[in-house]
Amino acid sequence: MKVMPMRGIAALAGVGLAISVAGCSSDETDDPQPSETAVATGDYTEREVSDGTTDFVIVENPNDGAQLSYSAEGGMTLLEEEVDGSTYAFKDMNANGELDAFEDWRLEPAERAADLADDLTTEQISGLMLFSSHESSPGDGLTEPQETYLSDSHLRNVLNAGGSDTEENVTWVNEMQAYVETLASADAPYVPANFSSDPRSEAQSGSSYVETGAGVSLWPSVLGLAATFDAETMEDFARVVSKEYRALGISNALSPQIDLATEPRWLRVSGTLGENPELASELAAAYVKGFQGTYDENGELIGFGLDSVPTTIKHAPGDGAGEGGRESHTNVGKYGVFPGGNLDEHASVFAAASDSLAMMTNYSIMLDGDGEPVLGGDAVGTAYSPEMLSLIRDEIGFEGAIVTDWGVMTGANDEGAFIATAWGAEDMEPAERFYQVLANGVDMFGGVNDSTLILEAYELWAERFEAGEVDVDADTRWQESGTRILTNYFAPGLFDSPFVELEKSLETVGSEEAVQAGFDAQLNSVVMLKNDGTIAEGTDWSDSTVYIPHTYDTGHAGLFGPAAYTEGPTLSIEVADELFGTVVTDTVELDDEGQVTSITAPDLSDVDVALVGLRSPNNGEPFSASGQDMETGEWYPFSLQYAPYTADGDTVRQTSIGGDILEDGSKENRSYFGNTSRISNEADIDAFNRTVDAVEAAGGDIPVITIVKANNPVVPAEFEAGSNAVLVGFGVSDLATLTVASGQHEPQGRLPIGFPVDMATVEAQQEDVGEDMDTYVDAAGNDWKFGFGLNYSGVIAE
Repeated sequence: MKVMPMRGIAALAGVGLAISVAGCSSDETDDPQPSETAVATGDYTEREVSDGTTDFVIVENPNDGAQLSYSAEGGMTLLEEEVDGSTYAFKDMNANGELDAFEDWRLEPAERAADLADDLTTEQISGLMLFSSHESSPGDGLTEPQETYLSDSHLRNVLNAGGSDTEENVTWVNEMQAYVETLASADAPYVPANFSSDPRSEAQSGSSYVETGAGVSLWPSVLGLAATFDAETMEDFARVVSKEYRALGISNALSPQIDLATEPRWLRVSGTLGENPELASELAAAYVKGFQGTYDENGELIGFGLDSVPTTIKHAPGDGAGEGGRESHTNVGKYGVFPGGNLDEHASVFAAASDSLAMMTNYSIMLDGDGEPVLGGDAVGTAYSPEMLSLIRDEIGFEGAIVTDWGVMTGANDEGAFIATAWGAEDMEPAERFYQVLANGVDMFGGVNDSTLILEAYELWAERFEAGEVDVDADTRWQESGTRILTNYFAPGLFDSPFVELEKSLETVGSEEAVQAGFDAQLNSVVMLKNDGTIAEGTDWSDSTVYIPHTYDTGHAGLFGPAAYTEGPTLSIEVADELFGTVVTDTVELDDEGQVTSITAPDLSDVDVALVGLRSPNNGEPFSASGQDMETGEWYPFSLQYAPYTADGDTVRQTSIGGDILEDGSKENRSYFGNTSRISNEADIDAFNRTVDAVEAAGGDIPVITIVKANNPVVPAEFEAGSNAVLVGFGVSDLATLTVASGQHEPQGRLPIGFPVDMATVEAQQEDVGEDMDTYVDAAGNDWKFGFGLNYSGVIAE
């Protein structure tokens, strides 16, 4: 074995890496394009690269050997090994002059992870258990608070919740990777940073904290991908997007969300794969395969590699059964209910995707139809439930890293608590929470930047092992989590090549090929539910006049601020201008605060077609605490219709399944019986009705095409009869739906979740059971159930 020093930098004696050299280049440049100098060394080559902020070295091994990279300002050295006449390079990441198993890129990720976990300090593994809070400003570069948690708490899992600007992301990632190299020492071996992201490639984003669509290719929502009913499309999506992620320096995906959408009112249906377990299982497996795989130039899967992005399937063992559709991000929705006894079907989707290297637990306290914990034990959130984690580890058989959702380790009564979702564990001591969750088999803690409480949990574990209360010593338990977590680092090659080449990234992110693939998927996901011939192949609308009405949304207040008022056309005027001849809209008057005071439709006598966009009825966002009035305490229903809905029918549950135990020992009743929905975009259906009235005033022969921008199912009775054609887009752009509406692409999508006949049937269905409500049947006799969709010829065959 020959030790090769980094070109021009001498390794410091007695330490793993240089600890006195800063991670950033002292030279500033206005040119963000990398500069490269190639130097041949044996059969591998080295070249120096700069992104304008950080200089680093890239090593290319022969014969498809692993690519390596390391900071030009650090103290990393290379080891050489000759095999069959070729010389290969390896990074000496602990500077001992020997090729250790964790440094050998020829070994399997899990083997390398186990070898390194055995060498890491307790402090380092505790740092690996941390998963940072949302970092939303990559353009700020490496900040002092980030340096603090990287150095003091050994945090390495960083949640990138910012935009997708390529240069900002690449320079931030490289700057942080260079910095963490300087933190390694003989006592604390090198560990790179691992950047993660929630989904950021949706054409129509509903996220409140991830700026999507800034540079990356744009695709349907996950529910929209499910509407294609095509595993190949899902795998293609994952393959393309994971490559863009790696080009942004993102090497872990906090996705896919594979909760079964068995409760149609749930605020997170748009992120799911629908209500059918067979379809969801097939597509979840394809998503994981596409993201975690690296493909050759012919599109053939070759295994893990530098295009691989390990996935974190969520929210195990299934969070789509919130009572009444309420969302467990807040106390209002912390109870998931299973009156149909259908937990196994929810868990089956996670079993189908268990090749994922990581998994996230849900927030919810999961109850059976009698209000008791569905698997027994205490009424606590999933991470705190030994029974739930046994289901995940033992019955599903999941062997990868498990992370809590964000805020789970904080109780509402903790000092400074903001997002606090330790449901049922609020009265536990903070360190005791960490101990309990680790004892259950969880490995990582979402939204925690400081390792203090994990280290306290380590001491608790050591004390209880000494006392004979646990069978495994603390070091073994910590190393177990360390191995699971580090496998997510070794699989995508992070230890070998953590740096990102800006020039290549600029070519990859938002490439013409990727953008086209995303748009094609958008088109193929659009579902046509009704058509009287208005939408037809070859129709020429280029000289036509179209009408698009105006609408507004009063919004919902939430944890992050007051309700946001928005107003505008129901579909993009700019996009319609590209596809049609002339676009007319309403006359709108606004007050001094920019809120609508009046809307008047124009004379439609010269209009050829009316296009109306309807967003799903807006019941709120996950952090809006929708479902309960925070001032009066009144519980109110979610609704899938736009007009006010009062929940006073025979099918409405008058005593809730979930509810807190009150001071007097009685159980809180969270029923909304007799109360009325609070839909913030009721103006959408007003826009539709205004359109119908204007069409009638103009003679009644103008076709109306209704385009539903769906996050949830809707009750079609409010608009179907007045529509000549109905299209549904799940998380797609207006360009996609209007392209289909203009006859330029034949619809191919099918409903991944059924549309109900009315709210009474929504109330009658069971939150944990899919396809169990009466679905809408239109005048043509078509049933708008799961799997229904039309093309030009009629009903698409299943």
